[in-house]
Amino acid sequence: MTTLTLHLRVVGILLMLLGVSHFFFDQYFGWKHELESVSLLTRQIFYVHTFFIGIGVMMAGAVSCLLADALVCRSDLSCAVLAAMAAFWFCRLLAQFFVYDPALWRGNRFRTGMHAAFAVFWCYVTATYGLALMAAGVDPLELILNSSRAEDDIRERTRPAQD
Repeated sequence: MTTLTLHLRVVGILLMLLGVSHFFFDQYFGWKHELESVSLLTRQIFYVHTFFIGIGVMMAGAVSCLLADALVCRSDLSCAVLAAMAAFWFCRLLAQFFVYDPALWRGNRFRTGMHAAFAVFWCYVTATYGLALMAAGVDPLELILNSSRAEDDIRERTRPAQD
């Protein structure tokens, strides 16, 4: 096992734990009381979205944990999965700083610690997927800048054979 596959497995385990934790958010954050004033539709959409986000995070973690060796082998699929995961978690990292109002955590030692811990966690997850992508020989910047050429290459490879 390489260091990179070890980190992918660690990230996978951590994401699975994060996914499971979504099932306890309602109790921890007191959502039952908080959501009493919204419509039934809004409340149910909120709970359904939270459930499926938890499931999605768990499944992403399972892929990283159980298929780490396959992710580090260069293939179109592994590169696509790694690129998607790196982009997704990078966006989550940005949200940590630009979406959450600092008033939510400033002045509260526990929340400030959680804010910092999750910032480090999102950095670790993003870096792990990004480094795995680069180890597969893909330059993420080139991937972004040349995405139309990559789409043409995929279309060319998947075009049915001419008789």
